[in-house]
Amino acid sequence: MSGSMQDRVWDVVVIGGGNAALVSAMSARDEGAQVLVLERSDRLFRGGNSRHTRNIRCVHGDGSDWNTGAYAQEELWKDLCSVGTGPSNPELAMLTVEASRSVPDWMVAHGARFQRPLAGTLHLGRTNTFFLGGGKALLNSYYRTAEARGIHVLYEARVTELEFQGTRCVALRVDRADGEQVIKARSFVMASGGFEANIDWLRRYWGDAALNYLIRGPRTNDGTVLAALLASGAATAGDERGFHSVAVDARSPRFDGGIATRVDSIPFGVVLNNRAERFYDEGEDIWPKRYAIWGRNIAMQPDQIAYAFWDSQVQGRFLPPMYGSFSAPTIAGVADQLGIDGTAAEATITAFNRCVSPDARERVDPAGLDGVSAAATPPKSNWALPIDTAPFYGIPLRPGITFTYLGVKVDASARVQRADGAPFDNVFAAGEIMSGNILSTGYMAGFGMTIGTVWGRIAGRKAARNGRD
Repeated sequence: MSGSMQDRVWDVVVIGGGNAALVSAMSARDEGAQVLVLERSDRLFRGGNSRHTRNIRCVHGDGSDWNTGAYAQEELWKDLCSVGTGPSNPELAMLTVEASRSVPDWMVAHGARFQRPLAGTLHLGRTNTFFLGGGKALLNSYYRTAEARGIHVLYEARVTELEFQGTRCVALRVDRADGEQVIKARSFVMASGGFEANIDWLRRYWGDAALNYLIRGPRTNDGTVLAALLASGAATAGDERGFHSVAVDARSPRFDGGIATRVDSIPFGVVLNNRAERFYDEGEDIWPKRYAIWGRNIAMQPDQIAYAFWDSQVQGRFLPPMYGSFSAPTIAGVADQLGIDGTAAEATITAFNRCVSPDARERVDPAGLDGVSAAATPPKSNWALPIDTAPFYGIPLRPGITFTYLGVKVDASARVQRADGAPFDNVFAAGEIMSGNILSTGYMAGFGMTIGTVWGRIAGRKAARNGRD
């Protein structure tokens, strides 16, 4: 960093380099602020978890070119209330839902490009809007917009310390390859994500089970800035054990496997633990509302591992596993390859098959809730098909953690609150670091990007205006 950049006092400094950070930076710049973004990663891997996203969930009417139909505010609110234990803070959650209506147009104005709605078994074409080229393409567009608008970005800039004078943050200490630097600003936006890549932090709440978790995003999401905020007196929001977690292929890398490691086979078969027992309803709800419970489901099983089984009748109805499937002429043969008791697995699936309706294959509808159920233990509420046609398939599953919910408490202006009840004068937050104000224990597809964009706009705008209003 040049001496001139270090010596100056910025209007707004944004910590982070993903969607929430870039939205904050561009919103602050739209207000005329001189903005600096500190991205911990290098240029190639910039963007944190946002690199692995595909879509966003927003209120919209019938006129959208990117969706198959309208998604009313009342419906989005109902969907949010139906996942987990509902919103953590109903007031801030409703603000998020209401503000989402204007998000797509704002995104397009700042460089985003969307694609026509997708069809298939993900059930997202109506409710969610997909980025053309995915999250990486979205970020690249945002970075180009930010550069064109005069926003400065420093890569490989790790914030290690926040310096406060009373309730006001006056500077940051930043580690870079050329040594430690001190960055000063009038206002700061914290958009650096959660602590999911900090396994020791996860172990505080989950014990040694956390050693078996896979982290879908980068290893740099270790909560360094969140820890510094909490040490400086910030109040917390969100469940300490709360996280967005899905079932991923157990053969995935420990960090940064991304969306490609997710498993889509669960509704079309059964899932067993390492005792060859079914433990949850695989057909509970449609994919966008239900998929995010499976990481936690598996996290609660012995050794935090499970195994998905299906047969040749449904092979090809879902995205194939990234690392391929184990296959054999018998269920026991697949189970043996997976490393669990083949005889027990075959007995469990045979018992499940006896509970399936004889006309299930004629009535099943992969495109929606079909009521084709099996009165097994536990029951399967929809898409209950017999697993009886060779060859058979299976893969091992682990919890794949996307982001944690425990973060800093904010008000409706995105201002970070202190544990003593007073707000910080000039510290704001957006994205995953404050998602616990909105989310409790559940999740629905695309809503993390909604939180990041809605609160990034608020945080950037308020940070730029701070001291001027």
